[in-house]
Amino acid sequence: MRSTGYFVIELKTGKFQPEYAGKLNFYVALVDDRLRREAHADTVGILICGSKNDHTVRYSLGRATSPMAVASYTCDTLPADVRQDLPDADRLTAALDWTEEAES
Repeated sequence: MRSTGYFVIELKTGKFQPEYAGKLNFYVALVDDRLRREAHADTVGILICGSKNDHTVRYSLGRATSPMAVASYTCDTLPADVRQDLPDADRLTAALDWTEEAES
């Protein structure tokens, strides 16, 4: 029996671009090389982006050898009470800037 595998999840704020699939495939390959063992199920790559064109996604992932998926999201469909609990864009940007400064 195989144990659960790894999931590589990448979040992009804009429209899906074909090069995102290549980058996600890179991350999946890295996890497979460094972390995955034979007892693990296949590593799955999931790309979540602001919007997508199904034809572009299909051609971008058409030759991928690892399981990968692309999904789109929008905060507009969240209930109002959930949206108000989320940090605003300025706060998220400040948090990302702080993380980059800490890594330097």
